[in-house]
Formats: sequence, structure tokens, C-alpha cells
Amino acid sequence: MEAAIKDNELLLIHGTDYKEMTKKLLTAAGLARRIPRKTARIGIKPNLVSASPAKYGATTHPEVAAGILEYLQEMGYHDLVMLEGSWVGDRTEDAVKVCGYHALSERYGVPFIDTQKDGSHSRDCAGMQLAVCDSVSEIDFLINVPVLKGHCQTKITCALKNMKGLIPNREKRRFHTMGLHQPIAHLNVGIRQDFVVVDNICGDLDFEDGGNPVVMNRILAAADPVLVDAYVCDLLDYDLADVPYIGLAASLGVGSCDLGRAQIRCVNPEQTVPEVPRKRKIVELADAVEEVESCSACYGYLIPALERLRQEGLLQRLKEKIAIGQGYRGKNGPLGIGNCTRGFDCYLKGCPPTENEIYDFLKRYLSEQN
Repeated sequence: MEAAIKDNELLLIHGTDYKEMTKKLLTAAGLARRIPRKTARIGIKPNLVSASPAKYGATTHPEVAAGILEYLQEMGYHDLVMLEGSWVGDRTEDAVKVCGYHALSERYGVPFIDTQKDGSHSRDCAGMQLAVCDSVSEIDFLINVPVLKGHCQTKITCALKNMKGLIPNREKRRFHTMGLHQPIAHLNVGIRQDFVVVDNICGDLDFEDGGNPVVMNRILAAADPVLVDAYVCDLLDYDLADVPYIGLAASLGVGSCDLGRAQIRCVNPEQTVPEVPRKRKIVELADAVEEVESCSACYGYLIPALERLRQEGLLQRLKEKIAIGQGYRGKNGPLGIGNCTRGFDCYLKGCPPTENEIYDFLKRYLSEQN
């Protein structure tokens, strides 16, 4: 059996047989040596943010989860469970079916817990009280399986932010009123992830909800989620200061963001991987928005809608900023998106409105204004 991966190590593997790649990667990482006992209850936490197949760049490939389940069962671990809660505005049960996890659950005899339907309790997360789903308390060893992708509010989302799927929807909304970064960092003190398997197959490097996948055909493994996110920052050409929750998590003792001490090793170095594009669509699109405490789903649907308008040459007609977010409740202005802007002269209702609804609304608005 391979020696267990060290906390400062990051393993990579490239290819297109995602299930077998995952099993080979876990073997190289000596994952079984990090699990305390054969009777441990092991949780596998993918990213199923919405009911979007993995090929669109938002959700964890089911083949990666299948590789984890097969590896664990072959190593003699049988108390396994998958658990996740989609973002506010989408139903986890839809994502589980569309993304292939209902089939996985049946094939491997592993239950899937919808944390949107779970109870919750308050937990002290390094001095910050946060609501955490009850099922988390039953997990002895948590394997986080995020997608490496961009995010329209926090620039990146990977290991640390993926823990938001283990809190109730009301807490997800509250995170945005708290500025996202600080509660994300504190949450990772309250919910310890013991191992990380990163789906870097074709994540969308601009939008959390996908639509512009960048094919990389790579999977990563590590024991330190802070190190993972620091690596993602470097990969996507961001400074650590651009994503404050990473440094905050490090300061709280969650892990290390010192890439200078990291040992990065490729399991199959003979394979090649495409260059990561450096241009980010999100930057110019965000200039059209005034965002205050908006939920991820609401903002996440707005940005792709703006991209469609930009491609059609319509966005340049916009004369005023688009207001969005909980910070606009009870306020007024010319143009808003979502129920929080119901006091505005012109607003689109919904919590959240969908991308198509936003696109149609703004296209109509621009047509009427011009």
C-alpha cells in the first residue's frame, strides 16, 4: 500500500478515463492510510450546485465519485454516504437525478442525503456561530469532491467554498449578508474536510453555474483544502489577496496557503494538459452591476445573461447599473434584479429569477429604453 499523502503534497493525474484515473490517484495518495478505521462512516461531498450535467462545467463528474466509491469499497470500507445541498433556487433532488448521482446511489448501494431537507444545529466555528446540517455530525471522515471553477463573486470556488452545501438554505442567504469570505473561512473550522479530490476536468473558469467549460482533463488530490485553493488561485492567475477567505482560513488553522513549501507531483507526467486561459469574462460584465449582499444563485444567473446580451451587442446600450442583492431591500432606484429590488422603478421579480428570465427582461428593457 502506498504511503499516505502528506499535508503539503498535491497530486495530479491527467487523462480521459475519469473513474480509473480517480482510483489510480487515490492509490497513489494512500488514502486508506488516512482513514482511522474500517468501520468509519465516510461522507463523499460533491458539488451539485444545480441540475446541470458535469460537461457544462458546474458540477462534479459522477465518474469521479464512482472512482472514490469503488476504491473505498475495494479497500473494505462500507459505511459510505454521499451528501450535498444545491444552491438556493435549485432543488438537490433534481440535481441528483440530472447529474447521475441517483444512478450512482443505486449501483453502489450508497445512500444520498439531500442536505436541503436535513435538520440543522448551531456550531461554534472559531467564535462564529453557524448553522450546520445534522448529517455532518454523523461523518467520521469527509471527502470533499469540488469542481475547480470560477465564481462571479469570490473569483474562485473549490475546496473551501464547497462546504456551503452542508449548511441550510437560510444560512446560505445569511452568508451573503456577512460578506461571504469570513463565514466561509470560519465554516471550515466547524466542518473539517479530511481529504480533497478536485474535479478539474472541464470546470467553467468564469461562472459557478457553468456554461463555458474549459477542458483540462485533470483530477487533483490533497489533504489540505487551503493549499488546494491557494493552488487554484495561482493556476487562474489570482493573488491570494483577491480571494480573502483563503488567507482567513489559513489564519484560523484550517491549513496552509504557502505554495513555496508545497510538493506538487504528477502521477502520470507523460500526459499533457491545455494552457489555462487568462482572460476572464466576469471582469467586464461585473462593471454593469451594483451588487450588495446578493445570493450566489441570483448573481450567478445574472452574469451569464449579461454575457448573452454582450454577444448580441446589446449590453453596450445599458446606461445605468443593475442593482442586485439583499442590501437593496426597502430601497429604490432605476433598475433591479430579484425580489430584493421590488422598490425599484423597474425590477424583475424572483428569488432567484432564472438566467432566461433575466435575459428576456433586460433585452425588453433595453429595447424600450432605446
